[in-house]
Amino acid sequence: MKLISTIWIAVSLTVSSVASFAADAAAAKPDLAKGEASFAAVCAACHGPDGNSLIPDYPKLAQQHPEYLVKQLQEFKSGKRQNAIMLGFSSMLGDEDMRNIAYWVTTKKSAPGTAADQDLIAQGKRIYLGGVMERNIPACAGCHGPTGAGIPAQYPRLIGQQVNYVVTQLTTFRSGERNNNLQMTGVAVKLNDREIKAVAEYVASLK
Repeated sequence: MKLISTIWIAVSLTVSSVASFAADAAAAKPDLAKGEASFAAVCAACHGPDGNSLIPDYPKLAQQHPEYLVKQLQEFKSGKRQNAIMLGFSSMLGDEDMRNIAYWVTTKKSAPGTAADQDLIAQGKRIYLGGVMERNIPACAGCHGPTGAGIPAQYPRLIGQQVNYVVTQLTTFRSGERNNNLQMTGVAVKLNDREIKAVAEYVASLK
């Protein structure tokens, strides 16, 4: 009888654990319909209705890694990543809202980027894929991947990203104005203005 009771308790605990796990998984699953509505209300004016911003200074969000987007929104909200405009918008969002938005916009297809300067694209490709050995500048591809696909949560997708936006981010990493990634600060501080523009042109050319 004691054995039966023990087995029953074990089974009950297992069922309870499974049910709890299922409930957590359901709670964690993003609501794409809510994400679309929130994006339209909060984000679309700057980032485009489908995450493809037409404003050169604002990044394309379509197809970006959702984990990365959530992390950036949380850091805008906490002040770890400083931007007055994004602080205002992110402050209106809870964690669930952020997840819904991020997972919705990542389902949208990213539009091709625009890059025009072929000399800069060629220079940017050399830096992106091989770094600058004599100045200890690592290849961007080491973290963002040879195709610019990035790594979820850690390193963003760069394929076709806006030239102006990439230039701004690398410049603010270099100056220390953006300081939410010490690794990027360490790389950007070694790049001159032409090299920054070259890398930006190259990633914009990626497809």
